[in-house]
Amino acid sequence: MTGTGRGRRKPSARSDDSMLSELYTAIARARAVEDALAIYIRDHGFAGFWHPGKGQEAAAVGACAALRRDDYLFYQGRGVNWPLAKGMGLVPILGDLLGKTNGSTGGKGAGVPHWADPALGIMGEGATLGSVYHIAAGAALSAQMRGTDQVALADFGDGTAARGTFHETLLQAAVWRLPLIYFCENNGISVTTGFDEVSPTKSIAERAGAYGIPGEVVDGHDALAVHEAVAKAVSRARAGEGPSLIEAKVTRVGGHWEGDAQQYRSADYLADYRDPVEVMADRIDRALADRILADARDEVAAALAEVEAAPYPDPSLILKDVFA
Repeated sequence: MTGTGRGRRKPSARSDDSMLSELYTAIARARAVEDALAIYIRDHGFAGFWHPGKGQEAAAVGACAALRRDDYLFYQGRGVNWPLAKGMGLVPILGDLLGKTNGSTGGKGAGVPHWADPALGIMGEGATLGSVYHIAAGAALSAQMRGTDQVALADFGDGTAARGTFHETLLQAAVWRLPLIYFCENNGISVTTGFDEVSPTKSIAERAGAYGIPGEVVDGHDALAVHEAVAKAVSRARAGEGPSLIEAKVTRVGGHWEGDAQQYRSADYLADYRDPVEVMADRIDRALADRILADARDEVAAALAEVEAAPYPDPSLILKDVFA
């Protein structure tokens, strides 16, 4: 696995050894990006506000493995995990992070990147937390009205599930049977506040019952378990049976942002953590896993070097691609 990673075929919906290797490869690439960026920010600084997603890679990888290329992805999670898992190349991802012209938005999305690639169904990130729900619902309604069997997946965190938009769109999606999957990455901490401090329920998924749709909790450290849950929800959505709510229990290994002192975290927070890289590596040949991870690190290093060499956007282009 060499080169700059301009694009990758996402894992196919199989449960054989080939699929396990593909899932592991996707997780290894995501981890390699996380590790490389942590070092880069430490050594060079960073113009943006990086929200590390280390430890949560399996959620995005498993979910996207159950989607088709033309299915819609709306993410509100952390890190590069989602656009990378859906098939976007390393160069456009890293280009946006560093604000360079070879980013998916031409470097205009630097800071908190808004990666976008409509050809891959990646429609960009909502400008505010909680906006992902109604934008994804609109895409699902569009697919329903056009008579396609596309589905939309809305990724969000446990804290964002307290927003009114979550309940408003979930109600309407259930009534209209929209092909929409609500996918919650519950890492137990909303910025600095523990989930049990602000939620009367033990899970997000149990709220699905109030809207008459299925809700399921899954181990978010296990890409295969996530894939199986999302594949089931996708099948329901394509059959016209409406939305599902999936909650992946994950662990935020790093802080809310790179450099976060994390003084709010309990001493036993990492007690249930299972490294997604190791979980999948245990399912394939260990020597193969080591080679895949080493190749992923080389690939990320090459892509990062290519992005560093690219120019910044010309200020005269600031109004290009802006519409009213």
